[in-house]
Amino acid sequence: MIAARWREAFFRTVRHYENASLFRQAAQAEDLAGWTRHLTEAVVGTCQALGWQAAAKGHQLDLLPIPHAEYLTLDVVAFEDSARRGWQFPVAAMELENSRDSERIAYSLWKVLCVRSELRIVFCYRSLSSQASALVGYLSRDVIGALPLEQRLALGGETLVVVGSRSDSSAFPYGFFKWWRLEGNTGSFNVL
Repeated sequence: MIAARWREAFFRTVRHYENASLFRQAAQAEDLAGWTRHLTEAVVGTCQALGWQAAAKGHQLDLLPIPHAEYLTLDVVAFEDSARRGWQFPVAAMELENSRDSERIAYSLWKVLCVRSELRIVFCYRSLSSQASALVGYLSRDVIGALPLEQRLALGGETLVVVGSRSDSSAFPYGFFKWWRLEGNTGSFNVL
């Protein structure tokens, strides 16, 4: 299960991230620009720990014929680390949404769902962890619920929504991030 491997690698990376305290401080202060900057570094580091190459802001990749930092305007796109160069599908597509607007988060989810990859992740933020369930319910109803069953079942791969919150930042990183995995058959997100 690629999502479980990625999650474990993410926690290892964040625990050893040289700026983990700055990451936690950005979350506590609701400095979402800082939160996104540190999260980008942690996500790219996680991809590298899994043997993937990642393109992101500040991390230009030249694996594809067109070198770029943000392919398809996605925040992070990762590829299997191989000697093969050329056009290939990504192994992971991720959005790091720092807007509090639920519609922007829904748009980020829709974007990653439009990409053929083994893993799709949307990271987002809520001040209080108690707000996360309502957000995930909204995403399930308004984004996943809008997809016809046959399209939802054809997605392939795994889709995660990860909500960070300052209310659980004392248990950083484990209590800070809440993880939900899309269940394709039911169209709902289950706690991972």
